[in-house]
Amino acid sequence: MADGRAGKGRIRPLTIDDYDALVCLWQEAGLPYRPDGRDRRERIARELEGPCSVFLAAEEDGRLVGAILGTHDGRKGWMNRLVVAPSHRRKGVGAALVREVERRLAELGIEVIACLIEDWNRNSIEFFSAIGYVYDKEVLYYSRRKDERS
Repeated sequence: MADGRAGKGRIRPLTIDDYDALVCLWQEAGLPYRPDGRDRRERIARELEGPCSVFLAAEEDGRLVGAILGTHDGRKGWMNRLVVAPSHRRKGVGAALVREVERRLAELGIEVIACLIEDWNRNSIEFFSAIGYVYDKEVLYYSRRKDERS
C-alpha cells in the first residue's frame, strides 16, 4: 500500500518502533492510555501483526504528529485512538488519517465504519461530526473486561 499524504507530512503504517512516540503523543494530547492493559507494548505489537489492524501514523519531518488505530471484524470497521499533536490540529492531519483508514477498509470490502468516543471527549465528538459521522442515539455500548486495566 502506498503511503498517503497529510499536509506537508505523510501517512504510513504504524510500526512497533513508533510505540514510545505514540505513548508520548497520547500524553501530549491529554488522552488516557492503559500501559498495563490494552495499550501495553506487547499488545500493540500483537495487534500490528494481525490481519484486522489498520494502524496508521502521520509524520512530518520524521516526527510522529498523529496516529489512528483502525480495526475491522470482517463486517464493520472501527476507528479508535485518533490522536493529533496539539501543534498540528486543524491542519487536516486527523481528517487525512480517517480518510486513509476508510480507504484501506473499503479495499477490504468493509462498508460500515464506526468510532467509539468517550462522552467527555468533546474535541473528538465535534471532529467526527464535522467530517460526516452521525451520532446514533439508539446504539448502546456494553463491554465486559478481563480487568480494569484493559
